[in-house]
Amino acid sequence: MTLPTPSTPSTPEALAVEQAHSRLEGLTVIDVRTPGEYASGHLPGALNIPLDHIRKALPELRQAAARGDLLIVCASGARSQKACALLAEQGVSAATLTGGTEAWAAAGHELSRPLACETRASWSMERQVRLTAGALVLLGLLLGLVVHPAFQILSAGIAGGLVFSALTNTCGLAVLLAKLPHNRPRPAGLDTALAALRNR
Repeated sequence: MTLPTPSTPSTPEALAVEQAHSRLEGLTVIDVRTPGEYASGHLPGALNIPLDHIRKALPELRQAAARGDLLIVCASGARSQKACALLAEQGVSAATLTGGTEAWAAAGHELSRPLACETRASWSMERQVRLTAGALVLLGLLLGLVVHPAFQILSAGIAGGLVFSALTNTCGLAVLLAKLPHNRPRPAGLDTALAALRNR
């Protein structure tokens, strides 16, 4: 596998599911989803370092990339591409998994899950975004009917945000939701992941 160089940060190499499956034993897999999403099922052996903690983990990721190939995964591939681009800017080569964990599971490959006592149940980020956006649209419409029509601006704003999110392949609402306590890694969990990465 030839990984991208720092001169091409916007186009990280993407491995197909079967390519990644056949090479899994030789890859260091980093899952950049929230801890709740990670707990719902992740690639065997994957370590959870959420996207907003990638910079903190940069020294360990740099060392891991020097020892072997890094594979960055998320739910569908968008966040892992961002993580790969961020790493490439720092001179760290990594590949992303095409279609993410969803594609891995759809291909019938095993997902690891921690014991129920080791984690908090959580919805996927996509599901959290859908719930929050839908609730805000309904709230705007309801307040517009009951209180004042100007509240419908809230619904229009959410609709505009969703269009912008689709056009730019970013999601500000997901960034905000990722900061909620149930989506944040426990310090001990992140420290454990970083220690495991150092010891590989």
